[in-house]
Amino acid sequence: MSLFVQKYGGTSVGSIERIEGVADRVASFRAQGHDLVVVLSAMSGETNRLIGLAQQIQETPDPREMDVLVSTGEQVTIALLSMALKKRGIDARSYTGGQVRILTDNSHTKARIQAIDDANMRADLAAGRVVVVAGFQGVDEHGNITTLGRGGSDTTGVALAAALKADECQIYTDVDGVYTTDPRVVERARRLDKITFEEMLEMASLGSKVLQIRSVEFAGKYNVPLRVLSSFKEGQGTLITLDEENNTMEQPIVSGIAFNRDEAKVTVAGIPDTPGVAAKILAPVGAANIEVDVIVQNVSADNTTDLTFTVNKGDMKKAVGVLESVGKDLGAREIRSDDKVAKVSIVGVGMRSHAGVASRMFTALAADGINIQMITTSEIKISVIIEERFLELAVRTLHTAFGLDAEPTESHTKG
Repeated sequence: MSLFVQKYGGTSVGSIERIEGVADRVASFRAQGHDLVVVLSAMSGETNRLIGLAQQIQETPDPREMDVLVSTGEQVTIALLSMALKKRGIDARSYTGGQVRILTDNSHTKARIQAIDDANMRADLAAGRVVVVAGFQGVDEHGNITTLGRGGSDTTGVALAAALKADECQIYTDVDGVYTTDPRVVERARRLDKITFEEMLEMASLGSKVLQIRSVEFAGKYNVPLRVLSSFKEGQGTLITLDEENNTMEQPIVSGIAFNRDEAKVTVAGIPDTPGVAAKILAPVGAANIEVDVIVQNVSADNTTDLTFTVNKGDMKKAVGVLESVGKDLGAREIRSDDKVAKVSIVGVGMRSHAGVASRMFTALAADGINIQMITTSEIKISVIIEERFLELAVRTLHTAFGLDAEPTESHTKG
């Protein structure tokens, strides 16, 4: 008997028929003697509907009340799945994040999990029940409802698996695993049987929508075996695992191409080229809970500098607003913003042992007339900011340039 935490995304519970299908899958696992904790997202489209309602009342909705509103979507699905399981003779009990007591900080709409009280869940599992938990939500120390950000149900699933020391956390979604890139952009993208936590963390942080970055961080930190599977067809999916298992094998140079359309670029131009000026600009942005990604600073001949950085497209106007007073204090010449950019990245632990990867990437993009605006690198990734209109061309070009259109390599078919 094993303990599995299974998370089902919005498309997996998007209708009564699909909820019944999830119930059948859960019943099959129960029949094999496994214990189950099931984490659910809201029905597909429901969170967007709720956000739309809020924006009809407030252009920028109050964050606390927004969390109260959007957290209701998951309450619908956990109740319906519990009913479907009871109809099948399986004892089940639903819990909101607050009822479990998933304790978070008080950063509304972007909360982080601090602790989980697993006592009630363990008692239910011991009594033979299936535990059904609302993903994406928790409570702060004052009992206020909080949410974990879009895709936060993945984080809920992995965090519960870590707290319960589950044998595996299974993420069921509308794709059957992790692909070399989005198959909707590259038809010849292929599913990976296995990928390292490190590679998956980079791909999630760089825009791959398969898993939320914090869920991968949790899984890697607590070594929770994590598997991505399809709700709609059978298969082994993709196992996300530690690098040690593969360190004797020859790694491919690049395992995947990640991209993100939700990028915007902000430039503070003509500021003094003096120590601490970058901190004076970026500290207020961070204090406003805006995440900064790629940063480039250019120094000109007149002892001034331009600082350019990227943020999420939805945070661009807020960032510019924060910087207007800061720029005035620093004597900035102007503040520019551009939301017509995108980020494309190559990822692979094999890059550690191969030289010339960057030049190969830049040469391939140049051959297709794609100009690079900004560059950032780490040990296992290279990211570039380009014009958004060239995004899909860039992804296809790099997918071919690094041999990802070919048949799977041995290191990705084992396991």
